[in-house]
Amino acid sequence: MVETTSSRTGAVVGWVLSAIVILVLAADAAVDLFSPSLISAEMEATGFPTSQATLLGLIILVCAVLYAIPRTAVLGAILTTGFFGGAICTHFRLGEVGSPPQLISLVLGIMAWGGLYLRDRRIRDLLPIRAAAG
Repeated sequence: MVETTSSRTGAVVGWVLSAIVILVLAADAAVDLFSPSLISAEMEATGFPTSQATLLGLIILVCAVLYAIPRTAVLGAILTTGFFGGAICTHFRLGEVGSPPQLISLVLGIMAWGGLYLRDRRIRDLLPIRAAAG
């Protein structure tokens, strides 16, 4: 099958969206791993001890790496979505509905799947977007 210009453009846009998600996850993981004192107040405010920052950073890093590798990107997207969902739920539990962390997690989750959708034909075949009948 010959790839059209629009599908190549879609793949490029998908990789740009995915790269943004990967960079945000990598930056978050780096802070958790190398400078947990920067996030200690936020962690304690959400009910997590600062001592768990390293483990949290490793989990985020694994999600980012799995998402970045085309062969494991679907697993990475699923795990990343779970991570973002947990962040949204944590802030919801604290009564912070519509807070910046919730909105950022929501947008990054949409970007993760949108990027994967645009760059991976298997996802487009699995979840086709169709025009309304009529």
